[in-house]
Amino acid sequence: MKFRPCIDLHNGKVKQIVGGTLADGAEPDTNFVSEKPAAWYAELYRSDGLEGGHVIKLGPGNDAAAREALAAWPGGLQIGGGIGAENAGEWFEAGAAKVIVTSYLFQKGQLDPVRLDLLQEKVGRDRLVLDLSCRSKAGQYHVVTDRWQTFTNMVVNEHSLGTLAAYCSEFLVHGVDVEGRQQGMDEALVELLAAHSPIPCTYAGGVRSFEDLERLAQAGGGRIDVTVGSALDLFGGTLPYAEVVAYCQKA
Repeated sequence: MKFRPCIDLHNGKVKQIVGGTLADGAEPDTNFVSEKPAAWYAELYRSDGLEGGHVIKLGPGNDAAAREALAAWPGGLQIGGGIGAENAGEWFEAGAAKVIVTSYLFQKGQLDPVRLDLLQEKVGRDRLVLDLSCRSKAGQYHVVTDRWQTFTNMVVNEHSLGTLAAYCSEFLVHGVDVEGRQQGMDEALVELLAAHSPIPCTYAGGVRSFEDLERLAQAGGGRIDVTVGSALDLFGGTLPYAEVVAYCQKA
């Protein structure tokens, strides 16, 4: 189980927000706003050798901060937020190791196979991460887009994970219903991902303690990597970043 660090950007600042509260025309519920620039976090992750972390642009006004983070560790971080086939190349030029894509692939709540093929053609499977962040509805996990506000008809299950794995090298999955709430992770989602994802997968959402990390390692069978956000002391929480890194390395 690898620790995958994060740099979430909102209005140009590193923040930790509550999942599902990000919407146009309103400020999201926010757990933490950093006084440090995005590049500071990138340099920290670089010094600790934490490859495969993600920079997520939560809405407009974050390009400059994202570029500063990528420049601080060229080839060490992934980038997501408003990325599609037409602009992925510029983020590779800025230093991204991989691009993370969700909303671009969906039109009116449905997966657009033409866009999926085009994205793979432009980016290449090895440099593409699909973000399947999801929310529960009627007993199933539906991928959500447009800052996690729009439910799609895509259910995260064995079939969808197996199909999409042919197009990308990794999945990133936020449990949106628990993201940022520090009330515990979505173990059922972790178990689903561990059982059915044929490629590397990173889970984010609700991890708040070393007990949660242990449960995640068990529920994920050691196959699911983890991101910890609001609970870390880096982001105003109480979990010591250095100890979490060490724990995951041992796990």
